[in-house]
Amino acid sequence: MNAPAGLPPLPTVADVEDAASRLRGVAVRTPLLESPLLNEKLGGRLLVKAEPLQLTGSFKFRGAYNRISRLSAEERSRGVVAFSSGNHAQGTAYAAKICNTPAVIVMPADAPAIKIANTRAYGAEVVLYDRYREDREAIGNRYARDRGMTLVPPFNDPYIISGQGTVGLEILMQCAERDIIPDAVLAPASGGGLISGISLAVKSRLPECSVHCGEPDRFDDIALSLQAGEIRSHDGKGQTFCDALMAPHPGDITFGVMARNLSSSLTATDAEVETAMATAFHYLKLVVEPGGAVALAAVLNGKIPCANRTVVAVASGGNVDSALYSAIISRTPPV
Repeated sequence: MNAPAGLPPLPTVADVEDAASRLRGVAVRTPLLESPLLNEKLGGRLLVKAEPLQLTGSFKFRGAYNRISRLSAEERSRGVVAFSSGNHAQGTAYAAKICNTPAVIVMPADAPAIKIANTRAYGAEVVLYDRYREDREAIGNRYARDRGMTLVPPFNDPYIISGQGTVGLEILMQCAERDIIPDAVLAPASGGGLISGISLAVKSRLPECSVHCGEPDRFDDIALSLQAGEIRSHDGKGQTFCDALMAPHPGDITFGVMARNLSSSLTATDAEVETAMATAFHYLKLVVEPGGAVALAAVLNGKIPCANRTVVAVASGGNVDSALYSAIISRTPPV
């Protein structure tokens, strides 16, 4: 790991490869899906990395396991603490369970019920908080201090980033197995752990391939940060049902990687995300949660050209309440 002066150590592709070795036989190698009918509509080739089929229903298990599995026996005995709206919560809870360490997860009280229920089912102690009045990081840090627990951050950690980056390594391997050279790779982003990790893998082996992230409309802190050349926050005044993508700003480590490797950050409205969810269901038979569909939405709405090109979009998670999902699929036509 290395970094320019003034920045914390940044992970490298070697760290991602090391994470892949650690995750081998533990995490699922999720499929890279495509639909000939959808390709015909788009005039190009769209491949979708199906992380809803990962353990705990999202990519988050990868980073959490890569971090927790490296703890010493003494650290494992004291346990881990994390804060999350749901997917990092579940990934951390299950990784802690299989690493035989206690877990406390700080979650917003209005998180989707399925995410809270699953986190408890994995054996974690769930602490609920008011996301509009309380500071989840302060709560998590208090548990870490008072109980001697290890904090497992949702994105701004080299081991978390490296674990998430294994998604990018798999994309490259799966494309190579089919003699495909992608022109662009996109993934949803909140704090940037997934896309920064993916970018390390992709840019190391395919430097001409552009890497982009997708954010909800008006929650575009990464786009603002990339434009400014420094970390910026979104104004927090918008509304989105993409509950997994509401971090106020990227981390210093994730931004350090993204500033080097990303070509752009693209946004999608909730309506565009609903269309992407319906399209994934209709053409790929894949259940994708709102936050997990933002990159796909950017492609389907032409924010990244697909005609006569090959584009890979990561569907990052599938943990969505059944009532909400049913309503969206019932009322929303695919592209």
